[in-house]
Amino acid sequence: MNQSFHPNYTEMLQQLMQQVGVSSLKQLSHTAGVSERQLKNLRQGQISQMRVETVLKLAQALQVPVTQLLSMFSSDSISVSLPAPENTPIEQEYRQLQQQLEQQRETLMQEFQQASLQVLESWMVQWPTAARAARENEQLPAVKLLPLIKPVEQLLQQWGIEAIASVGEELPYDPQWHQLMSGTAQPGNKVRVRYIGYRQGDKLLYRAKVSPL
Repeated sequence: MNQSFHPNYTEMLQQLMQQVGVSSLKQLSHTAGVSERQLKNLRQGQISQMRVETVLKLAQALQVPVTQLLSMFSSDSISVSLPAPENTPIEQEYRQLQQQLEQQRETLMQEFQQASLQVLESWMVQWPTAARAARENEQLPAVKLLPLIKPVEQLLQQWGIEAIASVGEELPYDPQWHQLMSGTAQPGNKVRVRYIGYRQGDKLLYRAKVSPL
């Protein structure tokens, strides 16, 4: 008698399982890393009472969006006159988890960029000076290597990294962006850029190395 109070989504679940080549509930339980009791709750339309981590695992194993899984297996949407649930506690938790994952992704990307910049620092500082020397003397074999560096330059551009001045440029000395290699200079004095620096937006990465005129 109690079963009559619960909808049965077993056939719907089996259809999703067939689409991903899962032949049994036991196999789905193992693949998704959830218990068979949790699968029973899913088949009875009690997905809104399940933990968001469980729903995420099932959605991944069945290769369907979480929102679709919530709509298909929610007993609240059994009547066609009712819209798919959009503000259940589990969906709220899911959206919060999405935001957390997005923030973590951005943080990891920033950390990856910083780690990459540390590796590239020597090239970023030395390459422009070597490239200029190669351009000024086309007899040097190094000139043939210049086109090979384009991908790295494009990568830096995608990351929003800009060069501070250019090699050989004469400009007013600014200790915020420039580092003296020798001698002394007051802010505003003319200096010549020996090695370019880099910045990312308003953030200084490496000061341009300069010499007083």
